[in-house]
Amino acid sequence: MPSHEKLIVAVDIGGTFTDITLQDIESGKAWTAKTPSTPRDPSEAFLTGVLLALDQAGRAASEIIRVLHGTTVATNLILEGRTAPTALLTTAGFRHVLEIGRADLPRRDNLWSWVKPKRPVPPALVFEAAGRMDATGQELEPLDKDAVRQAAQAAAAAGVKAIAICFLHAFANPDHERQALEILRQEVPGLALSASSDVLPIVREYERSMATVLNVGVMPAVSTYIERLEGRLRDAAITAPLLLMKSNGGVAGSAAIRQAPVQTALSGPAAGVVGARMIAEAAGIQDIITVDIGGTSADICLMSKGKIGLTQTGRVGPWPLPLPMIDMVTIGAGGGSIALCQADGTLTVGPQSAGAEPGPASYGRGGTAATVTDAHLVLGHLPETLLGGRMKLDAHLARAAIDRIALPLKLSREDAARGILAIANNNMVGAIRVVSVERGHDPRDFTLVPFGGAGPLHGCALAELLGMRRILVPPSPGVLCAQGLLAADLKSEFTVSITEALADADWGRIERSFQSLEESAKLWFQQEAVLPQDQSLKRVALMRYEEQGHELAIDWPTEDDVVLLGQKFSTAHKALYGFDLPEVAMEIVTLRLEASGVLPAPAPGKVGQGDPHTAKISTQAMLLDGTEIMVPVLDRTRLGVGAEINGPAILTQLDTTILIEIDWVASIQQSGSIILTKQTSIRPDAAS
Repeated sequence: MPSHEKLIVAVDIGGTFTDITLQDIESGKAWTAKTPSTPRDPSEAFLTGVLLALDQAGRAASEIIRVLHGTTVATNLILEGRTAPTALLTTAGFRHVLEIGRADLPRRDNLWSWVKPKRPVPPALVFEAAGRMDATGQELEPLDKDAVRQAAQAAAAAGVKAIAICFLHAFANPDHERQALEILRQEVPGLALSASSDVLPIVREYERSMATVLNVGVMPAVSTYIERLEGRLRDAAITAPLLLMKSNGGVAGSAAIRQAPVQTALSGPAAGVVGARMIAEAAGIQDIITVDIGGTSADICLMSKGKIGLTQTGRVGPWPLPLPMIDMVTIGAGGGSIALCQADGTLTVGPQSAGAEPGPASYGRGGTAATVTDAHLVLGHLPETLLGGRMKLDAHLARAAIDRIALPLKLSREDAARGILAIANNNMVGAIRVVSVERGHDPRDFTLVPFGGAGPLHGCALAELLGMRRILVPPSPGVLCAQGLLAADLKSEFTVSITEALADADWGRIERSFQSLEESAKLWFQQEAVLPQDQSLKRVALMRYEEQGHELAIDWPTEDDVVLLGQKFSTAHKALYGFDLPEVAMEIVTLRLEASGVLPAPAPGKVGQGDPHTAKISTQAMLLDGTEIMVPVLDRTRLGVGAEINGPAILTQLDTTILIEIDWVASIQQSGSIILTKQTSIRPDAAS
């Protein structure tokens, strides 16, 4: 083997499986592995999968030059309420900032049944210190350092493991937070500490306080996890740097993530979106709707003209997290989603999931609840084994689980299974409409990209419900989140809130603010060892109409042109909301600098001619509208470029199963992707 050939490895840990992609950066040749996740210690499955991929490739651990990782550790801690016991230090008079929150209710909750969720920090652990900055950063009252010391002692006595600091107007002047940090380091040296000016230096006290609380609350566990993971890598003779995926679609080094671990919330789904863009570009497609269906959740994102949109109105569970993150919608729908017969006789599917342990009933690990996977198996959509034959499915256990749903509903086994899939599919269609129809996009103008372990099983059904005629299935759908890591660049954002009326904007102040952000970006480039030729900076303004509640991100014009900036905002507002307000004043609320460090991308893979005569490995019974039909089961890896498959058919591969339904034709592309095309007419109102 030539000495210049090097490897990069990407690992995505999901709720059910851990996905690994190992790729030669020179030749583009890739090897994939999939192993059950180990919730008790995710790093165990991480290393197991890496070693599986290395063994498959016949390569040595010492050849790995980069390790990329998408982790859900922070996300799960927040969603499950397992953050470290945390205290909050805030400005005198603002003790109840978390309890008050916002007056509006979550959009999709019922006004009469909604109950305000328990806050991650109770009022008893919120401490106050006198001292005040005004909105311009001028000190009105010095910080009461004795109050900070007393708060430190009280927090330690209460047994907290972390303290968040969020003072009023710290985004304009962080000096008081810096003073408090220094005092806390002296008073409680063993506790995790985090200041809002380091996490989210923008306006809005509630959101800034919540982001800082969540960040420091996950800091101990994430730091421990990273330390354990790096130790496992060293033990395996892997000395390459560890880069972790962030919610914004970029990666960062482990040192940066230790300080701001909340930036990894939703990092796994973000990697999938990056991977989907890479795959779509290889197929010459720019407008896509991605559906990442794993064992527990479905993550949906719309991409127009090849651009991944960022949002600063994201949420993790019930909490706002206005860090820049890829704009997507997540719902509890996946292969492990549990079907339940409710007391009133209705059938529900999800959001509860069987997860990796015990998993669906058909996994034979002790699970008895009927899941989406069990319904697919009963209907003949899945082969008898997964993971290249390493995992056998038990059809008897799947039928028994579905029967426990069918009997109380007085349905046949087939109807119960179809009902489970119909509910799961319609739940996902609702989420797809949120990112498409509700934002002025017709899904019929887009190509559906289903991926994740369960995505290609649902692609045809979702497309038909939405009236979409084309589906793009990536070469390795089940490990696309891991592959997306390979295509990710180093990325970070630096922000400052200024709140300037556009018509009277102080351009000198704005330029000084951007230059200050650029100095911070330069330090980040040094920390991440990004070479000058690989550095890029992009200026963005978060703007709104006067008194609006939220902002839109607008790319900064090449020159400081107030008219052009206003036109760009009006155009963006009209595209999103359907109208603009020319008579209302515009405001610049926050300046954002997006810094990127380009990482060498691996060469793209290609598919050869294949051998279609050996692709068919068996036939399988499938239930279709009460009739049992025999359908071919094909090995996707044996299908070469140009091959066409008429549905119904089943394609198998290591990381997923692809269901090609009736009236759909699949064509193998040179890039390795499959294009599925609908052959008959569809309902003209399907997307409405």
